[in-house]
Amino acid sequence: MGFRTLADLDVRGKRVLVRVDFNVPLEKDGRISDDTRIRASLPTIRSILERGGSAVLTSHLGRPKVPDPKASLRVVSERLRELLPGRKVAFAQDCVGPEAERAAAELRPGDVLLLENVRFHPEEEKGDRTFAQKLAKLGDLYVNDAFGSSHRAHASVSGVAEFLPSAAGLLLQAELDAFHRLLEGGSRPFVAILGGAKVSDKIGVVENLIGKVDSLLIGGAMAYAFLRAQGMATGSSKLDEADVPIARAAAEKARAAKTELLLPVDHVVAEKFDAAAPAKTVEGAIPAGWMGLDIGPKTVARYGAAIRGAKRIVWNGPMGVFEFDRFAEGTRAVARAVAESGAFSFVGGGDSVAAVTKLGYAEKVSHISTGGGASLELLEGKELPGIACLARWANAPRGGAAKPSR
Repeated sequence: MGFRTLADLDVRGKRVLVRVDFNVPLEKDGRISDDTRIRASLPTIRSILERGGSAVLTSHLGRPKVPDPKASLRVVSERLRELLPGRKVAFAQDCVGPEAERAAAELRPGDVLLLENVRFHPEEEKGDRTFAQKLAKLGDLYVNDAFGSSHRAHASVSGVAEFLPSAAGLLLQAELDAFHRLLEGGSRPFVAILGGAKVSDKIGVVENLIGKVDSLLIGGAMAYAFLRAQGMATGSSKLDEADVPIARAAAEKARAAKTELLLPVDHVVAEKFDAAAPAKTVEGAIPAGWMGLDIGPKTVARYGAAIRGAKRIVWNGPMGVFEFDRFAEGTRAVARAVAESGAFSFVGGGDSVAAVTKLGYAEKVSHISTGGGASLELLEGKELPGIACLARWANAPRGGAAKPSR
């Protein structure tokens, strides 16, 4: 899909309304525990400011249904001031209305305004057109740089583009460039590694990748549905019986498409879901009363061999109960293999990203995605509302002052 990028906009003297993803994790005392998402937005913000524009930033934080001080973005504005020394960073106590409009009107080139949480208004998640129009009054141009929210048809994500000349920010552009290289790169073998809790959560990804990848490596609890579909006993492992026929159909599709489907051949098991539970390794069937909590060493070796021979790799989801150190070795080993593969590697999903980061492999991974749900939907082959809305401006002249294509 064609769309304009930030470089195509003449931002000098303009207020640029930027949808960012400042949905940062907070400590119990309200402090930001990880500012990665704020830092990820800085290249786009700095580009606007350095080119003579001002930035009006809009984001959500958490899932508040009503205005809630615990979900206020004020704490983010304080962190932004630290990350943008020498810049004026103002904060508006609402995201629409007279106060926000007044604060936006007072901006000078090089200034930043952060609006209060858009989810304090229920119209945001409803994708309300009038609410989007109110947001649009705060800018002359619109830039979407919130890849992690682009699968949501919310007013600040996809609605504003109806009213303002629009383009993709640097972060969004980098995400889409990485996806294009991953899915259209051509070099083979192409290996996909999928983990997580349920097959039904990722069946769309599985089905879309079958026929595109050479090997599909399955880990986590979703592997037990595939094993049960083969008639393998899985003990008391986490399993949704409804996933078994889904897994069976996916395995048959992979066989027909000549996509190699690799499943665990051994497991690290325990009698209960507990970080301190005694564990052992079993091959083949999992005994009654025992649950699989990680892939075993033979599976690690088998998966590692497939990963090391790959030219393109996509990884989403842990191989086991990564939050318990005793059952994290499978995920750690996969992270190590991906980082050392030399392939173009794309990692998405919280636990997968946490693994490569914790082990110090983040710089060796080609691309770490900032959006879990959004990246999954792209891997499913879905169109994202926050990207599709930019297409209406794809053929507009450089600079931004033009009507959208219909």
